[in-house]
Amino acid sequence: MLKRIWAVMQKEFTQTFRDHRTLMIQLGLPIVQLFIFGYAIRMNVEHIPLVVADQSLDRASLAYVDALVASSFFNVVAYAVNEAEVVRAIDAGLAQAGVVIPPGFNAKVARGEAQALLLVDGSDVFISQTAYNAITAIAQTHATHIVRTRMEQAGALAGRENLLPLDTRVRILYNPNLDDLWFLIPGMVATILQTQTITLTAAAVVREREAGTIEQLLVTPIRPGEIMLGKIAPNIVISIINMLTILGLGLFWFDVPFQGDFWLFFGLSALYVLSGLGLGLLVSAISQNQKQSQQMAMMLMLVGLVLGGFMFPRYLMPPVVRAVGNLFPLTYFIPIARGIITKGVGFDVLWEQVLALGIYVVVMLFFATRSFKQSLD
Repeated sequence: MLKRIWAVMQKEFTQTFRDHRTLMIQLGLPIVQLFIFGYAIRMNVEHIPLVVADQSLDRASLAYVDALVASSFFNVVAYAVNEAEVVRAIDAGLAQAGVVIPPGFNAKVARGEAQALLLVDGSDVFISQTAYNAITAIAQTHATHIVRTRMEQAGALAGRENLLPLDTRVRILYNPNLDDLWFLIPGMVATILQTQTITLTAAAVVREREAGTIEQLLVTPIRPGEIMLGKIAPNIVISIINMLTILGLGLFWFDVPFQGDFWLFFGLSALYVLSGLGLGLLVSAISQNQKQSQQMAMMLMLVGLVLGGFMFPRYLMPPVVRAVGNLFPLTYFIPIARGIITKGVGFDVLWEQVLALGIYVVVMLFFATRSFKQSLD
């Protein structure tokens, strides 16, 4: 059996390394994807363009605008006269938020009746939510500062260190500076590996069928399972190289710390690579031509990216959608990657995901082999 598998492996390695351009693309594309994701994706929204319509121009209104700018969430890009001009600026794309301060703001603050209107571009939900949460927190902090200043001036805070009855202390674990790359890089490793493993093997079997060489394999004593193992061998090597390259760039170029056991991560990454290759083989076995296999692979990668938990938390998804997400290896490997790289946890914490990933590998290879055998019959 080993000789038969080795014969297929030699054939696949020869075909793989003969095409130098395709090989360079397979090895270079993950690096390009990592740099694009690493520099283009930002989870922390800051410096939102803001248009200000300050109709009061007094000490209180200027202090309020200064508080917005000092928070680093907003940058004042233009000034307007009234609300209509603010809306026009947002419509024109000059800004994504605007604030309207009515006349007599200082006097209204003194009476405790002051109000300010925040206008947010709701066409970008991510930015609008960030702007809303930021402006609410800034307004509360600014209002608390005003009340505290008044009470200090009146001597009402004598002997009291804190105005509020509750002081909540926040300690952020694993990522104290909330660096988004610390969150993104482990997920990128998982996502790029899934993309590579599926695309590398999606056309493996169907290419033989289109080229007419599948008949040559049929007259040999090689079994379908042995053909499958031989075909994924070069892709395993390429995927492992890509994994080490992506991880190395994440650690040494983007300065993402690696908190856990490297060899545990390496072993589980190899298991994850097998799961993705098994899924790609299944796609290749059930496809009639390379165009069909490419379309199926693209659909699987897109659905897996959305439902796997890379960008969107899975606990917010409906149960049926989460069940569909369980059909993709990315769902199980993202907690493993983030757990080992970011948190530094071990097998005792991740054993459920590891068990699920191991079962996934067996199931995918079984169905891929069976589908391949049926397609031969």
